[in-house]
Amino acid sequence: MPKRKSIENLSSEELYRIAREREEQERLQEEETRREELKALREERKALVARHRSELAALDRQIRALGGRTAGRAAGRARGGASLSQMVLDAVTQAGRISTADLRAQLEGRGVNAKNLPQTLAYLKRTGRLKSRGRGVYSPA
Repeated sequence: MPKRKSIENLSSEELYRIAREREEQERLQEEETRREELKALREERKALVARHRSELAALDRQIRALGGRTAGRAAGRARGGASLSQMVLDAVTQAGRISTADLRAQLEGRGVNAKNLPQTLAYLKRTGRLKSRGRGVYSPA
């Protein structure tokens, strides 16, 4: 086993190499510590999400037991469970002939969010359920 030189007897290249090795060891140690912290935080998050889901499931069971509905797929639908397409068809059928602006005002008066009205009108026109009498004026097919 070679003898270790004292620090006073080391060349600048040897000192530099030792310093770089030390920096690399410290960097690896910091990286390992960071990985362990990250792993612990991910496990904590996983446990929190599992607890949250079980608490939500318990609340949903209580709501259903009292005869209520829980937020599900139909939560985004308009009143009465009718889709925007169905509500648009109903409004156009009642009016016979209606402009887009009047249709939007009528739907918003009913409390329906009609932000996708142009797409819905295009879909209903494409499927043959509405006719366009002119630009922005619709009637039942």
